Amino acid sequence: MIFKLPWHRIIRTPFLSLKLVRYMSCEENLVIQTMNSLYQDFSTEKSYMRYSQSLSEAMKICGKQRSILNAKKLHGHLISTGFISSVFLQNHLLNMYSNCGLIEDSSRVFNEIDNPNVFSWNTMINGLSDLGMIEKARQLFDEMPERDCVSWNTMMSCYFQNGKVEETIKVFFIMFKDYIYCPDLYSFSYVIKACGSLRLLKLGLVLHCLVEKFSYGEDPFIQVSILDMYVKCGAVDLADKVFKRIQSPSLFCWNNMVYGYSKAYGVGRAIELFEQMPERDTVSWNTIISILSQHGFGVNTLSMFMEMCAHGCEPNSVTYASVLSSCASILDVQWGRHIHARIVRSEPSLDVFVGSTLIDMYAKFGHLETAKRVFSNLPERNTVSWTSLIGGFAQFEFEEEALVLFDQMRKVAVASDQFTVATILGVCSSRKYTCFGTQLHAHSIKIGLDYAIPVSNALVIMYFKCDNIQMANHVFRHMPLRDIISWTAMISAYSQKGDIGSAREYFDKMPQRNVITWNSMLAAYIQHGHWEEGLKLYKVMLLQDNVMPDWVTFSTLFGACNDFASLRLGNQIIAQAVKSGFDSDVSVANGIVTMYSKCGQFEKARKVFDSIVYKDLVSWNAMITSYALNGQGKSVVQIFENMLTSGVIPDHISYIGLLSGCSHSGLVSEGKYYFNSMTKNHGILRSSEHYTCIVDLLGRAGFLEEAKKVIEEMPIQPDSAVWVALLSACCTHGDSKLAEYAVKHLQELDLKDSGSYVLLANVYAETGDLNGVVKVRAMMRDRGIRKNPGCSWIEVGNTVHVFTADDASHPQINEVHRMVEEVLKKIEDTGKYVKDYSSSRYRGCHSEKLAVAFGLIHLPSWMPIHVMKNLRICSDCHTVIKLTSLVTARELVVRDANRFHHFRNGTCSCEDYW
Repeated sequence: MIFKLPWHRIIRTPFLSLKLVRYMSCEENLVIQTMNSLYQDFSTEKSYMRYSQSLSEAMKICGKQRSILNAKKLHGHLISTGFISSVFLQNHLLNMYSNCGLIEDSSRVFNEIDNPNVFSWNTMINGLSDLGMIEKARQLFDEMPERDCVSWNTMMSCYFQNGKVEETIKVFFIMFKDYIYCPDLYSFSYVIKACGSLRLLKLGLVLHCLVEKFSYGEDPFIQVSILDMYVKCGAVDLADKVFKRIQSPSLFCWNNMVYGYSKAYGVGRAIELFEQMPERDTVSWNTIISILSQHGFGVNTLSMFMEMCAHGCEPNSVTYASVLSSCASILDVQWGRHIHARIVRSEPSLDVFVGSTLIDMYAKFGHLETAKRVFSNLPERNTVSWTSLIGGFAQFEFEEEALVLFDQMRKVAVASDQFTVATILGVCSSRKYTCFGTQLHAHSIKIGLDYAIPVSNALVIMYFKCDNIQMANHVFRHMPLRDIISWTAMISAYSQKGDIGSAREYFDKMPQRNVITWNSMLAAYIQHGHWEEGLKLYKVMLLQDNVMPDWVTFSTLFGACNDFASLRLGNQIIAQAVKSGFDSDVSVANGIVTMYSKCGQFEKARKVFDSIVYKDLVSWNAMITSYALNGQGKSVVQIFENMLTSGVIPDHISYIGLLSGCSHSGLVSEGKYYFNSMTKNHGILRSSEHYTCIVDLLGRAGFLEEAKKVIEEMPIQPDSAVWVALLSACCTHGDSKLAEYAVKHLQELDLKDSGSYVLLANVYAETGDLNGVVKVRAMMRDRGIRKNPGCSWIEVGNTVHVFTADDASHPQINEVHRMVEEVLKKIEDTGKYVKDYSSSRYRGCHSEKLAVAFGLIHLPSWMPIHVMKNLRICSDCHTVIKLTSLVTARELVVRDANRFHHFRNGTCSCEDYW
């Protein structure tokens, strides 16, 4: 409050009017009463002391209220009355000016004190500290003629409060070495907090021992500091011991331990401790809600938020930020809108912190116009709000809009930070914006952000995606600091380029690795077919003390099983996933479904699918694909319809699996219906894969002209897969003329794959056109195209045995051939098969026959025989293996290049339709 009466009137008027006093606060009244008491007789020491005390209280109030005008008036009164020479009042005057932010006035008063005492020096140092003038505070500290423990504590506080945490520790040990001064509770509190900030656990343990030595260990004040230090250092077990020693832990201790438990023991233990709390405040609820949100428990976060509201605890901006992030993570836009509406109703205005979170949430939902509207309605916008909006447009590949927003941001008074620049560099990771990316690199150098780790990482990724490997390496080499993301970016970049050797070199050079790095290197091996090297790397990963596999690890490993169709290996990985507690994770469960599907175990795949509580789109697609691969067309249609009933919207992958399933089972009418409805009902544009499926469907069923018409009416350019599907149908139905038409278009695409030429040769062979066969072989020779050799493999024990056509290299090949002849004789005895050596249909030594024979020799009679083949199974081998299942009473499963064939009792799951 500012006095409106002149100073002389305040001095001369013992009592202010009641009308003026009525509108003053209690503290302001105390100032006025002190001013009115100036008309007193100070002849006695008692009255003098009372006056000094009243004046000091008035100065405290002025400092607290930062009332500069009243402070000046009180200073003037001290001068006019001659009390300015009182060191006691001068110290309070110093403190008042410091609290008002008038450091120059404080310095002037300090310099006018004839004999400043230790309190004077400490007050001045504290004032300089509050204004961040660390160097001047240290200079004054060094000039002190004498110090007490408070002086040292003030200097430690100065460094700690201004972010110079290392200096806090240095000052403590200088004090400790000077035997004149004995550290008190505050000394230990500051240095222990500094250890916590720097994660110096060993030093923290030493200081804890000193605390016990000085008999401060039972003091609640120091116990709180020690507990906080241990939690920040990750030593939650030690923090727990300290926590249990505290008789009545404060809410701060409880909240700290809940956070520590989440880091050390997981979310479950943190919730258990939270439920034991005798009382909770907003920080308690925010802590547990933030923990749930950060660990990906979106639904639980929302439940905890509702419980918080039910307990009558009002959420704040921190609460809303965590809850909105969870809405974005579980893609629940309705909950997000509900929270938004609640914020609008309960908050007078939208602060920039919550506003930025809302923008980020709507941007992740793809509701970019809503995000932009929230952004426009913010009373103030900071770097985070701009970056959130830019990131939203960048995420959904609206590169032009993101760049326009960035340009607008530069024109207003908002500085770009490292995350803004990194986001825009992500937009420039294509050849179209290479020039702008290079300019932004120069801009980041200009504003001093080029060495910021997120910017450097984004530059590395940008240059790699723009195929400028030299610049990417240059940026990486010149990074002053690299984090795990930097190294992982290099590994992923080289992996995407197919340079696995360089990726492994960077992996081996890494100073430290986390599970993400291991997963990146593991994925690099498996995605490029080096599954054996990937499994070796996984074994090394398991030996690491500080790394545990996560759901990404297991999902990646199932990819190796899928490529090689190793059921034994897949079961081992499933066992490890169960042991690690990741088998219930939806992504891991989806991987198990896919693994079983690729190994021909579609019944087991269905059991796992049914056990998934919250099925996502990937779950449904995995099961659809499983049935399609195994020729269960009707089951494909049924599971697809179940998906629609459950409210899950299909995507283009769903329809590829659906159409493929219809194709392999001859469901022509169903396939045509779904092909026509995918755009009409779900707005999905047909891709080349969808057209390949429908051409294959029509071609297999013999509707060759209709299949040809579909190709001719395609709105996009047909690729090789479409023509190969037509060519394969021509081979099945012996239409050499249409086959030549398909091959002609394949030649225009300059197809180097031998498969299409082999199919055409087979068409000529089946129709008896030997000249056509010779013509195709000559064409292949002229073009330098070699036929891919047929290859089949079978897993027996822990060894994979590989066979090729006319194989003579296997150590047991003679025994295998004898088994083939023995089985063929039994088949001929049934009268259902006649071996004709002169026919082009006879394929006596094809690799799949050899692999099946090897399985009959070595696998027990109760065990199904699983064989994998790299090419499509021929008709002769299909007939032989089908009859083999009859004469041997064995279950035989063969996966060729297109699908699975399950042979039982002389029949095949494809019903001879493949």
